Amino acid sequence: MSPPVPGGAGGQDGRRITRKGQATRARIVEAAAGLMYAQGVAGTSTEDVRVAASVSSSQLYHYFADKNALVRAVVAYQTEAVLAFQQPLFSRLDSLAGLAAWADTLVDFHLGRHLRGGCPLGSLASELADVDPVAREALAAAFARWEAAIRQGLAAMHARGELRSEADPERLALTLLAAVQGGLLLAQTRREVAPLRIALDTVLDHIRSLVSDVVRPYPVGSASVVVTSGVPVRVERH
Repeated sequence: MSPPVPGGAGGQDGRRITRKGQATRARIVEAAAGLMYAQGVAGTSTEDVRVAASVSSSQLYHYFADKNALVRAVVAYQTEAVLAFQQPLFSRLDSLAGLAAWADTLVDFHLGRHLRGGCPLGSLASELADVDPVAREALAAAFARWEAAIRQGLAAMHARGELRSEADPERLALTLLAAVQGGLLLAQTRREVAPLRIALDTVLDHIRSLVSDVVRPYPVGSASVVVTSGVPVRVERH
């Protein structure tokens, strides 16, 4: 998941930093994020980060008072990275085809990483939720943003009448996100993609079962019929 330059425009003294300083800070956070993703927060020291970022100790502590401050910057960094990776897909989550394409992209991405590392946010949450209340709140907010992006597409389908009235976009969005997190954890542990694929497909099949009479589904994985002005039009699932 290609990460953007993290935010933050000041050093420990509260003053705004130069463009060069911002680049140095970004390099430190990027190095810390990579190390913490690969070997965990507990397994990463500030000295590891200093060496990986090719900075001095005084530079590192100019931007981050301690490891906790650096960890929180990594949480912000990974939040933007994970959401930015999916952003082009979020705008298409208002259709069955868009939801399927989003799920396929996540599966393909993690297959490309040989199912190692899991979700950057999920990995951080598993280490930090019980020991760092500030980081936990930041991660909860990150997951809330992710869930909201999914919910927006489902809510649009619901508003257009494409999902039956009893469909609950909020519950469906949360279930999809839980499928991603739980599926990735099992896929990472078992080193096989089936848990992620099955979890996502099960939720997507449930969403298809909630399609209203306006969009009548063919068997799962084939196509659907959209009724436009009383004329059925077949739409292939991508």
